[in-house]
Amino acid sequence: MTCKNGSKEPVFVLTSGEKLCKNCFNLYFERKARKCIRQHELIGKKERIAVALSGGKDSSVLLTLLASITRQMKNVELFAILIDEGIKGYRPFTKKDAEKLCKKLKVKLYVYSFKKELGYSLDEMLKKLKKGPCTVCGTFRRYLLNKKARELKADKIAFGHNADDEAQSIVMNLFRSNNDAAARLGVINGLKKDARFIRRIKPLYFLLEKEVTAYAFLNGISGKFVECPYAGAAYRGEVRIMLNDFENKHPGTKTGILSAFLETLPLLKEKFMKEGDIGFCRKCREPTSAEECMACRLLEQLKKK
Repeated sequence: MTCKNGSKEPVFVLTSGEKLCKNCFNLYFERKARKCIRQHELIGKKERIAVALSGGKDSSVLLTLLASITRQMKNVELFAILIDEGIKGYRPFTKKDAEKLCKKLKVKLYVYSFKKELGYSLDEMLKKLKKGPCTVCGTFRRYLLNKKARELKADKIAFGHNADDEAQSIVMNLFRSNNDAAARLGVINGLKKDARFIRRIKPLYFLLEKEVTAYAFLNGISGKFVECPYAGAAYRGEVRIMLNDFENKHPGTKTGILSAFLETLPLLKEKFMKEGDIGFCRKCREPTSAEECMACRLLEQLKKK
């Protein structure tokens, strides 16, 4: 068995059926990521780019790629931000992998914890709040990432979200009829430009999770895989299982969802761009469309408990 060029043993089979050796697969993967960055103008000629790093395979692959790309761009600065939620048996391991990777790539890493910044670890929060773990975690992660990236004068935050992540978000918003949330998706998140919101970019947007996993494994990028203990309780987990089942039976399902969504996304953005003004949270002064941001509302509930 040989790769599509007939030269070496294949290590990966694309959805199209093409069989690629390691070199061909790496070339395919890197070209696809670079094409996304170029076509969607994700990185300017002079910018500070923060990478939301967890230590997992997606963000680790992203940081490795961006470190290689920006090394040739004199006026682009790259650094990483890791949010330590305080999840026992999980975050200490991924944090160690993140620190090791940043040292290897010579990328500055900034670490901020829920406990120090908010007064509670995620484990402590979930004992007090009757809410889904991903809802609580996501709210505070986004809050801290935006706040700290702005303080560090970042122009953009790069996330390791892949095609699977986006397909799941699209379907979740469809099932819940969250069209306003769907309008904020895409290669570049958000609707309105505002100096208080650091724009979020997704260079791995068109790459499938299995492709990211293969790239990480073949190139020795990520450490030992450790899954978040709260992942199984998430609604997203159920959608993920459903989409994986469809993809196995009907290859191309996930990319089909992305393609169809991207055709309608401009209409969604146009509709919701006109609705709602961005104001300030009356407590923390962070940007929000409500009188009080969700992070402050959750913190108030924690204090009452």
